[in-house]
Amino acid sequence: MEKRKDYISWDEYFMGVAQLASQRSKDPNTQVGACIVDQNNKIVSVGYNGFPLGCNDDDFPWARSGDEYDTKYPYVCHAELNAILNHRGSSLEGCKVYVPLFPCNECAKAIIQSGIKEVIYISDKYHDTVGTRASRRMLDAAGVKYHKLESTRDELIVDFREENV
Repeated sequence: MEKRKDYISWDEYFMGVAQLASQRSKDPNTQVGACIVDQNNKIVSVGYNGFPLGCNDDDFPWARSGDEYDTKYPYVCHAELNAILNHRGSSLEGCKVYVPLFPCNECAKAIIQSGIKEVIYISDKYHDTVGTRASRRMLDAAGVKYHKLESTRDELIVDFREENV
């Protein structure tokens, strides 16, 4: 018997972990996860977008528009930042981060400062915004590589049914 041929790639696996982490986000509009991986393909941290520890998500706004103080934007930590801050091990120098949405300028700063050297993403839907343009400018200047996930799959399915284990 030969080994399976339809197994997922490392990139698909780690992006799948990032997508699974995104399901922990309580944001009603945008759920993003991040998975940081070292040079040996070991997961060193995971995060998702949400409020900082100690800030009850029932007491803070989830709105996307209106007075900025009453929107989510001044409060929410993005997935990449949470994954960087959640890391409890050694340095992130040389690691990769898998994140479904191309990083904003604030997350790009944290990625660069932490030593992460590669970003793999699915969507760059905010490509032309000032924040994303600034992000690319900083990543390029700092020598951080980035590219869109290459996959032949449209989806990965997580099945919790006992009979399929």
